[in-house]
Amino acid sequence: MANCSTDVCSYKRAWALDTWVRNYIHNPYKICGDYIKEGQIALDLGCGPGFFSLSMAEMVGEKGRVVSVDIQEEMLQMLRDKSERAGLRSRIIPHKSQPDKIGISEMVDFALAFYMVHEVPDKKSFLSEVASHLKPDGRLLIVEPKFHVSKPDFDSTLRVALSTGLKQICEPKVLFSRAVLLVKV
Repeated sequence: MANCSTDVCSYKRAWALDTWVRNYIHNPYKICGDYIKEGQIALDLGCGPGFFSLSMAEMVGEKGRVVSVDIQEEMLQMLRDKSERAGLRSRIIPHKSQPDKIGISEMVDFALAFYMVHEVPDKKSFLSEVASHLKPDGRLLIVEPKFHVSKPDFDSTLRVALSTGLKQICEPKVLFSRAVLLVKV
């Protein structure tokens, strides 16, 4: 997340999250395509301006939905505008969360936490809430930036995720990143 503070990446820098270079490096179809199926409900945590949400909305198809969560209303408005222009507005449910609570009611098949878990002050509470919204066999993909999150810090996050009842499936390769795919058991 270039140009982002140590807390939350400001909506004023949203342009850095939505470029052709990022699409080349972090193509949503390559990263999430194996885990999202038509008709599913997907969760994009810390969705920002919708870089992953729009592609996820295409992946879930007309009968699926994407719950896009962010703590900044400005990011969600950018997502609403972009999804309207892309003809995907009916598939995306923007949700403004609180800094300490996601606060959704949906149960989801797949959740993505891309470059954002390191910004969460209480990882145990956050990952417990995410796990509670996964359907049986639901999957969570956590991806963190190598340049910002050390291997010991990532391993600590993984231990917290495992303590919430999730089981590690694999460590997908994501350029410049540390990643883990987990399943609800």
